[in-house]
Parts: sequence; structure tokens; C-alpha cells
Amino acid sequence: MTDTQVVIAGAGPTGLMLACELRLAGVEVLVLERLPERRTVESRAGGLHIRTMETLDQRGLLDRFLERGQRRQAVRFAADPLDVSDAATRYPYVLVIAQSEVERLLAERAVEAGVRLRRGAEVAGFIQDDTGVTVELADESRVRADYLVGCDGGRSTVRRLSGIEFPGTPATMTALLGDVELAEPPVDDIFQERRENGSFSVLASGPDRYRVLTNEFDHVAGRDEPVTLETLRTALVKIAGTDYGMHSPRWLSRFGDAARQADRYREGRVLLAGDAAHIHFPAGGQGLNTGVQDAVNLGWKLAAVVRGQAADLLLDTYQAERHPVAARVLRNTRAQTALHRVDAHTSALCEVLGDLIDIDEVRLRLAGMITATDIKYPTVGTDDLLGRRMPDLDLVDGRVYELLHRARAVLLDLGGLRSLDAVVTGWAGRADLIRTRPAQGSDLGADAVLIRPDGHVAWLTRTGQRPDLNGLRTALTTWLGPADPDFQGERKANSNDNEIPARDR
Repeated sequence: MTDTQVVIAGAGPTGLMLACELRLAGVEVLVLERLPERRTVESRAGGLHIRTMETLDQRGLLDRFLERGQRRQAVRFAADPLDVSDAATRYPYVLVIAQSEVERLLAERAVEAGVRLRRGAEVAGFIQDDTGVTVELADESRVRADYLVGCDGGRSTVRRLSGIEFPGTPATMTALLGDVELAEPPVDDIFQERRENGSFSVLASGPDRYRVLTNEFDHVAGRDEPVTLETLRTALVKIAGTDYGMHSPRWLSRFGDAARQADRYREGRVLLAGDAAHIHFPAGGQGLNTGVQDAVNLGWKLAAVVRGQAADLLLDTYQAERHPVAARVLRNTRAQTALHRVDAHTSALCEVLGDLIDIDEVRLRLAGMITATDIKYPTVGTDDLLGRRMPDLDLVDGRVYELLHRARAVLLDLGGLRSLDAVVTGWAGRADLIRTRPAQGSDLGADAVLIRPDGHVAWLTRTGQRPDLNGLRTALTTWLGPADPDFQGERKANSNDNEIPARDR
């Protein structure tokens, strides 16, 4: 029997990202992938949104993705483009990149980080007890681990065996996708053109290659019906009146608008992430992005528990924070699917929505939802920045996201607050105290900020205010676990609780 600290079922983007996060914290990880070889042509997902790119930047990984993708300044809500060029980020665009390429790059990073990956290894069962999980494989071998995480897709074996329910709504339509060549392509890209028998898209995806999608609302395909080039051709001719000379398919798939979410993301020592926790119609390209962000939220928390630094109650915050995010994704994708329908009432609704999107406030609200830049996790305190993603400020000696490459918490001292030293010393092995200044024109309006490993703000003190050091201790304990047992700095810290920022003395 092989022992490891965490077993991850599934080597898709979510599983690989989670494995990389755990390895950054020094956790031993084994990824079990059912398929014997990596999928090299599958391209169900097609892009990375702003928050996912920021997350990759926080780990020093983004450049390798930018080199392989194409930038477009608009995301989509149903058929309506949402310009994100004025978004408050370094990456005001969507990066068009195939899921197969995302998986390749994350697998490359996982190997660099020392992740063990076994392909052709299918989870057949597991037994958990008070000290760990014994995972049984289809070849009758077993693996013992502290925790098991199911990142094994919408038909998750781990979810089914854990007894976690997967409620939601069934499919009401059929969508077909094909990456093909076209002998007679349209002059320009077509996105969600609505016709009497459904809607279709024809999008250039590379030299002489196109992505063709069809949506039929009068047909719900059987789960195991085969998908062939002729199936896609028939659907496209029915809707568009032509097949544009379709030939040489590279990838064909079918999906529907079933929307389901696990009723809980954790059952003891078993957790779920990505499509194993939530499925939905791929409107707005949110699925892969939500899964990667699940992994980044869970990784540092699970690492802290596995390493004995925090109680396993910390894992409950994973569901508390990520379950509402996915629930919102299900709601907005259901809405977008409804807007694809082709009756007169839906056409009128689309026209009204198109007019509303011309209003900047509406456009920015929808764009923040699709790109996940508006997420605010529940937290203690009234400051609006608490729970939100930390802006990537320019600093006199770099920028904020460069400080997060090690996936550790960062206490950013921008105001010369010497009292922070005595407090953070108790978490010296888990949090980095960084003293710096904002670059000119890059002021956050804060003297100090505690940034979680996933880039969200856990505590701050505004410019010129006395720092709430008790609040800082609470935040550090909540997110990183208790201070080190031999920590002796509390008395010194208490004596400086009323410190005025150095620049305001």
C-alpha cells in the first residue's frame, strides 16, 4: 500500500491546480487519473477569465499561458459582448486558450513541483476513518492518504461513493460542438445567431480551423448517443441552412443545460472541487475558471490542516466561500440558456437586455460576475475591501502579486507599523511580513493589509488609523491556525496596540 498525504482523483485543470497548490506548501500529493493518456485535442473550455489569470500571476505561472493564448477584450453574457477593457486589472481581456493546452501547462508545472501522477488509475471505492482514507483502485491496489479530493468531473465517482447528493435541474436542450475545417467558411465570426430551429456559432480558432456550435431546443439527446461529424452537420444544416463545407473534425462533443450542485463539498475527509461539485451549461466560459478558483481556495487550507497547523474546521470555510460562488454561476448560466431560445418573447427579452448592457453600470456588474472579479467572501469587519481580491498594487520594489508566488499569507506593511513585528512573529513560518511603499500613483489607502494565500484580504488598517492588533491576531488565527507554541511576543505586541503609523507621527 502506498502512503501519501492527499490523493486527488482527476487530472483535469482543477485537480492539477490543486496538486500544484498543495506542493507549494510541501504536502505530498498523488493524482489518480482514469485515462491512460493525457487528452491532446479535447477543447471543451476555451478561455481564461480575469480572476483566473490573476491567480496564475500570483503563482508566477501566467506568462506561459499568455504565450499560448489569444487576447480578446469582450466576454459574453448570452449573445451580448461585455467589454472588459476598462476593468481594474492588469489583464482586461479574456485569454482564448484550449482546455487541452491549459491541462498540458498545468501538468508541466505539476511535474516541476514534484507531484506524483498515475494515469490509467481509476478510483473504484474508498473507506474513511478517523485518521485517513483508504482509496481502492480498479486494479485492486490501494492507496492510504490523510484526505481524498474528488476532481473527477460531472459524473464523479468520488461524489457518488461519498453519498453527497447532486440536486439541480435536468437538460432541456442539446448543444453540439465541433472543432473542424470549413471549405466555405463565413466571412466573419458568427456568435449565437438565433434562427427558427435553434442557434449556432461559427468561430475561427486557428489557421483553417473553426469551432462550430449548435443549440437545439426541441431535442434532448440520450446520455450515450454517439456524436459524429454527420450528427453535427445535420444539426447545423437544420439551423443555419448550410454546413459551410465542414470536414476533418479534430474534436466533437455534446452537452446540455443540466445544472447541478453538490449539496455539500465535504464529507469527513473527502472533498469535492470543480465539475465534481458543480455542472452547468458552458455559457460565459465559467466552468474551468470556477474549478481552478475552487482549487486555489481549497489548496492552502487543506495544506494547513494536513501539516497540523490548523484544525480541520478551516476546511468548512471552503464550502462557506465557494458554494455560493458556484450557485451564482448556475443561476447566471440558466438565465443565459433561456436567452438562447428562439421564440418571440425571448427575442423581445434579448432586445431589452441588449439596451441595458449599454449602460456602464449594468455592463460592469455582469462582467464582474462572469470574470469573478467581484467576489467578496464573508468576513468579520465592515471595510468593503475585506474578503475581496487584493489589487495588484505597484510597489517601489515590485508589485503585490509577486509577493504571493510561494502561496503563503503576506502581511503587507505600507505605513511603517513596527508593532506588526511582535504579532506576526507567532506565525513566522506561515506568513511573510513585507515592508514596502506604494509606487507613485498606486495608493490603496491602507497602512497595512493581511493577504491570504489565495490573494483575498483578511485584515487591514486604513491610512492614519491605529492598527487593531487584536483583530490582526484573530485573522491570523482564523486563517492560519494558532500561533506557534513557543511564541513569546504577545506582551510586547500588547504594549504597542495604540501605535500611530510612522509617517503620521
